[in-house]
Amino acid sequence: MTITKHTSISQSINRSESTVNSLEQRNVLYEKFRSKIIHNPCLDRTLVSFQGNKESKFSWFKYREGFSEKLVQYLIETFKPQPGILLDPFSGVGSSLFAASNLGWDAFGIELLPVGYFAIQARLTAQDINSKILNIVIAEIKKNNFSDYYDSNFVFKHLAITSGAFSESQEAELVGYISYCHQHITDDKIRKILLYAAFCILEDISYTRKDGQYLRWDTRSGRSKGKKEFNKGEIFNFRDAVFKKINQIISDLSNINNVVQLDLFNDNINLQITHKKNNIHVYQGSCLDILPKFKNNNIDFIITSPPYINRYDYTRTYALELAFLGCSEEEVKSLRQAMLSCTVENRDKRIFLEKLYIGMNRYSDFIEIDSTFKNQAALQEVVAILDNYRVEGKLNNINIVRMIRNYFYEMCFVIYELTRVLKPGGVIAMVNDNVQYAGEEIPVDIILSDFAESFGLMTRYIWTLGRGKGNSSQQMGNHGRSELRKCVYIWEKPVL
Repeated sequence: MTITKHTSISQSINRSESTVNSLEQRNVLYEKFRSKIIHNPCLDRTLVSFQGNKESKFSWFKYREGFSEKLVQYLIETFKPQPGILLDPFSGVGSSLFAASNLGWDAFGIELLPVGYFAIQARLTAQDINSKILNIVIAEIKKNNFSDYYDSNFVFKHLAITSGAFSESQEAELVGYISYCHQHITDDKIRKILLYAAFCILEDISYTRKDGQYLRWDTRSGRSKGKKEFNKGEIFNFRDAVFKKINQIISDLSNINNVVQLDLFNDNINLQITHKKNNIHVYQGSCLDILPKFKNNNIDFIITSPPYINRYDYTRTYALELAFLGCSEEEVKSLRQAMLSCTVENRDKRIFLEKLYIGMNRYSDFIEIDSTFKNQAALQEVVAILDNYRVEGKLNNINIVRMIRNYFYEMCFVIYELTRVLKPGGVIAMVNDNVQYAGEEIPVDIILSDFAESFGLMTRYIWTLGRGKGNSSQQMGNHGRSELRKCVYIWEKPVL
């Protein structure tokens, strides 16, 4: 591993003298962590992103925010080769859980969005299905014309954002298939897998494509609002797409032995595991709500990637999948607010968190976390600068400052709780990116690492990829090109 010299924030960005002076606290923080910021040649984009997963086994659903299972294997082999208990508080579709499970670990996950939770459930269910019986069922299904089974009781209940996503014929086939599964497939597990196959191809058969912060609409839909015509390419026939997905699932199936359930929670907390299979345990909900109920000093390794502070709204990009799962407009709005604050619509969660900690007789912990956030000078510096930009009309959305403040406030609570539940000698690996707004770089890596050290963790490395993340075309046009660090942070809890 070679150590690459990193310049300070003020050196890496060409700014006026007055702006450079505004970087004082960020540069102080950078100097604190300079020796920890190391280029790891073993890491690249394919290893830490969806690109590394899309051709692998069990890549049934295109979840673009997931990192590859190979990264999890690399981290475990590097830091904790002996199996223990692993936690991922932002589980997504479960990459870390399944990779750890395959290496003999007991893996615990927390996932808020029904999309990720359903994907994890489906993969767990698939591993318990008799493939011979499934093949018999599939052979029978192939004899049917799905549109003949169309039943209005199973109509696709669109959200406003998804209306018109399918052609009439595609939607008739989709609804007919869903109707058939509910009315003619008696085995619950096989029904779930067949429905999951349809869930996985919604984008492929629609006029939409997930594109950053929103759904992008093909011109053929009639509702494209872009200045330029957009053609997403081939829109696959439902029947062909669903059977292709089913065949992929069948080819990937495997069985894993069950193990004894572990109890991670305090004795006075009655929190039910909503899905458990083999040595994987999944809780659905917000980690801000669930993590405080875990026992102290009980986790060996935490591998996770929280939402980035990039205005990416999962409830919009995965709107088709949420509609498929029956989420109403109000439920989607509630999910958006429950998410870690990574969109400009997220509101302050301070009152919620204060009530939560008071209710658990942990108000002193709340005060400590709240004070740590307020005393992080580099963060307060950048928030103050961006707030001035907001007043001057230099931000393209006035709620960006609120989003940034809320994001770090909530991450401060997450890091405190991860520190608390981690065993002495335990390790946390976190994947995240730095960001930039109105030309101001927000060094997420060193701010979060400073939180971690405030709570007693030790920063071993802030690993960077050889090639960072470029800022947006709009940012480049206004502020020039600036490469932002893509990182994997490695924190360790000292043995006392």
